Amino acid sequence: QVELVESGGGSVQAGGSLRLSCVASGYPTSRYCLGWFRQAPGKDRERVATIDPNGPTNYADSVKGRFTISKDNAENTLYLQMDNLKPEDTGIYYCTAATNVPYGCPSASFAYNAWGQGTQVTVSS
Repeated sequence: QVELVESGGGSVQAGGSLRLSCVASGYPTSRYCLGWFRQAPGKDRERVATIDPNGPTNYADSVKGRFTISKDNAENTLYLQMDNLKPEDTGIYYCTAATNVPYGCPSASFAYNAWGQGTQVTVSS
């Protein structure tokens, strides 16, 4: 079973940057889809970015050009670099993995079978 532990959240002003990290244990990150979802108060959990086992990435339209997802397979760590943050980026950010998906990354949250505890990101205007 994969265990995921996020870190790096915090509070910043609009236009600022944060970098989230997620350390995975129990399964090599080179073998499965990894991603970041977020949930704002009163809203559904939404996909932010994903990275396929072989490297291709996918982003929500709302974060394209501002966020960058990456991973270090040697360190079994997933990252999310967030630049030019906006107040609407506020929410709890979750690291997730889909170890039961043979290829690619699913778009729906229910397809992911491992989740971190979440880290709060707050962007003030």
